[in-house]
Amino acid sequence: QVRLVESGGGLVQAGGSLRLPCTASARTFGSFPMGWFRQTPGKEREFVAAIDLSGRNTAYSDSVKGRFTISRDSPRNTLYLQMNTLRPEDTGVYYCAPTSGRAAHPGFSSWGQGTQVTVSS
Repeated sequence: QVRLVESGGGLVQAGGSLRLPCTASARTFGSFPMGWFRQTPGKEREFVAAIDLSGRNTAYSDSVKGRFTISRDSPRNTLYLQMNTLRPEDTGVYYCAPTSGRAAHPGFSSWGQGTQVTVSS
């Protein structure tokens, strides 16, 4: 069973930074591209960023491009999202997942508890 644990969220002022780690099992982390998604109340979960198995290729949503950086530490089976210049509209619950393109992998359904990010204006 896939088990993902997100952490690192919190309350931050606009313009601030946060770094979110996500730990996964070695089997999951070593087999799939990975990504970050976020969800706000009343909205569907949306794509934020993705990274391939090599760690050399990344993709970002237009809303975070240039401000967020996704990376992966394979020996530690950990995915990161460095978030800079945060805006109030970045507020939401952030989740990590195996990805296929800019979507969660179609075989994936074991979402973690996510981590809450709140950006105050």
